[in-house]
Amino acid sequence: MFQIIFNPTSAAELAKLPKDKQLALMGRFDEVPKKLATDDTADYGRFTREGRHLYRLREGDFRIYFEKVPEGIVVHRLLSKGTFKDFLFRSKLGPAREAEVEEHPEFWKMIDQASKK
Repeated sequence: MFQIIFNPTSAAELAKLPKDKQLALMGRFDEVPKKLATDDTADYGRFTREGRHLYRLREGDFRIYFEKVPEGIVVHRLLSKGTFKDFLFRSKLGPAREAEVEEHPEFWKMIDQASKK
């Protein structure tokens, strides 16, 4: 069975959103199991570090960062366009520069901190 697991940080970020936005974000995961199973992930941003693969999925003004695990996926972060964290992160990187993102230590620090909560 494919599961969508929200870590404490991403669950809190999701809970702060209005119900209609929550449903829209959750609806984006309908296609994820099939795409991950067939490696059809061209629509997702992909970041790699030390053998760990993280994906970025966009839904409107949100960016969803998740990782494939044996049970399904773990959602690490839900970042809204225009937030301070998103601004700090994105202001240092161009919108389509995944190679720079995966080398940027602040990105991985943010992901790891969310996983430890």
